Amino acid sequence: MRRADRGQTDSRFPWLPAWLVEKVPRDHHESDEAFRRRRRVTAGVALTGAGLLGVSLSRRPGSPEFYGLALAVAGTWAAGGLASGPLHLGYVRSGTERLRRPVLTPVMTGAGAFGAFYGAALVARQVPVLDRALTRVLRYAHQGSAPLVVTTTLANGLGEEVFFRGALYAAAGAGHPVLTSTLVYGLATTATRNPALVLASIVMGLLLGLQRRASGGIQAPVLTHLTWSALMLRFLPPLFVDRPALSDPRPATAP
Repeated sequence: MRRADRGQTDSRFPWLPAWLVEKVPRDHHESDEAFRRRRRVTAGVALTGAGLLGVSLSRRPGSPEFYGLALAVAGTWAAGGLASGPLHLGYVRSGTERLRRPVLTPVMTGAGAFGAFYGAALVARQVPVLDRALTRVLRYAHQGSAPLVVTTTLANGLGEEVFFRGALYAAAGAGHPVLTSTLVYGLATTATRNPALVLASIVMGLLLGLQRRASGGIQAPVLTHLTWSALMLRFLPPLFVDRPALSDPRPATAP
């Protein structure tokens, strides 16, 4: 039986803000059988989702096949996360020490993460391997239907949080769930064969995992991920608009 967590502050990260390391009280009891079932479900979904993710980027940007597969990936993460067992939205402490649902802080965190990634993208433009990797994946935002690009991007952001910071984090148990969920997130992203996406998944996985750990739920990482994704989608492609490869019709996994 998994025990309730009464809340605590992690002294290993004194340089991080309290809302990212101070765990609010939570009571997430789960029987041993339910825990084992959650682990079986998450293992199968992780393999299926990673496979679909790799296949989706083997399709041409803007093609119906790409959008269909991208939505299938999002649906796999979301359905698998919900099927694994109960998930929780989580709380943060307000200024009066009351617990409330996280809204403003995770949105601001997503905006801050975007600013850091935008600065990193300026540097990546000067590194050929990263410049090529970013340009290949940004083809999917630059080409095709803007509404479908937005829909698939946000749907995948939501689905990833339901699964990786929801089901998988819970399935990791007490043994370093932030690290475990981040590593599996990164491994799943290797199916894209894109170093920029893998690097982004590790960095964001750690941030989102810490949010999940502190708040005890998925609402904070969901809002951060959606904010970050929307800003990246809006402002990152114009940064590479001078790259002819941005209009290349070949899939991202093409040589």
